[in-house]
Amino acid sequence: MSIQNVLVVDDSKTELMFMTDLLQKNGMNVRTAESAEEAFKRLAEEKPDLILMDVVMPGQNGFQLTRSINRTPEYSAIPIIMCTSKNLETDRVWAMRQGARDYITKPVNAVELFAKIKALG
Repeated sequence: MSIQNVLVVDDSKTELMFMTDLLQKNGMNVRTAESAEEAFKRLAEEKPDLILMDVVMPGQNGFQLTRSINRTPEYSAIPIIMCTSKNLETDRVWAMRQGARDYITKPVNAVELFAKIKALG
């Protein structure tokens, strides 16, 4: 599976702009969401090949949203990479238990991110 369409879920406009720019420069189509509610709207519009998910967001956090997506049959096959400032091993383990395929900490290292994306594709 080639990853072309990415949904970035983060409540930081700065982070959304950074990730969008980075992914688009590498030929990917990017859509964004700033909350769990908005993320589900984007999923209903068009299923992405990958979701990059922040953890700390108002309302439903990234762990909860990852679990919700993985429990929804039509979205459960979409890989999720957590992309967060939370860098404790317990956070990484919890993310994987919720259904994330991988975990990367901010500030995002582009080489590391694309290696993780390539490993999924």
